Amino acid sequence: MRDYNTGLYVHQGLAARFSPEAASEALADCHRECFQELISLELKDLTVQLDLYMRSTGSAPNDFLRAWKDLEPYRVAVPVGADSLMAQFLFSNLKIALAILEHQNLRVPEGTPVA
Repeated sequence: MRDYNTGLYVHQGLAARFSPEAASEALADCHRECFQELISLELKDLTVQLDLYMRSTGSAPNDFLRAWKDLEPYRVAVPVGADSLMAQFLFSNLKIALAILEHQNLRVPEGTPVA
């Protein structure tokens, strides 16, 4: 919901009910909270969450992992004004989580549930 041209958050429903400014600030607050939760996760928990997300997309794990390694879409998880060191910390942990999932995916045939 963030406009990448302005950095502002846009939600027509919230803006109509409150105001565009209030909606943008509320969404920015939520984004900052989510980012804080992500950087607070232990690597094991981050890997589990990423695996759950990957499986919820319906994408083939190999396709998902390749896209996330090549495109790094997780970079949009960083809110405007976030500390760059914290952002780099998150990126580092996500790259490790991706490597763990890739390793697990090599050991388990696609379509096999992972416990």
